Amino acid sequence: MKKITMMVAALALSGGLAQSRAQETRELVKLPPMMQEHMLHNMRDHLTALNEILGALAEGKVDEASQIAEKRLGMSSLSLHGAAHLAKYMPEGMRAIGTQMHKSASRFVIAAKNAELSPDREALHATYGALKEVTDNCIACHAAYRLR
Repeated sequence: MKKITMMVAALALSGGLAQSRAQETRELVKLPPMMQEHMLHNMRDHLTALNEILGALAEGKVDEASQIAEKRLGMSSLSLHGAAHLAKYMPEGMRAIGTQMHKSASRFVIAAKNAELSPDREALHATYGALKEVTDNCIACHAAYRLR
């Protein structure tokens, strides 16, 4: 892992990433500095939550994965992340993708609970498919928008 991190740092220093920035096509979303830091913190927490969900699933802890998903990513996480305060600064498309990501996380919880009750391959596939819907939204948003 350290080797990969060092390679990315070397690429950045050599100008490889700077060249990508010159061709940037994503929409810049301008936020007040405090809101920008808040949103970046939220996105880092989303990524950490996804990693914790995958870890719990890898250990067969479906209930734990479900709890993490709903609490940190699902519809019931909106107040935790201050979504109402951030939403007014987001372009409509970004807001829509964010809402879909949170809805997808709550749907993942349902799929995971169903898989726990009926541990067959189809239910397991549905669980991972539902988790992929969450990350599909992350990818769509990061592909279309940037904060810096």
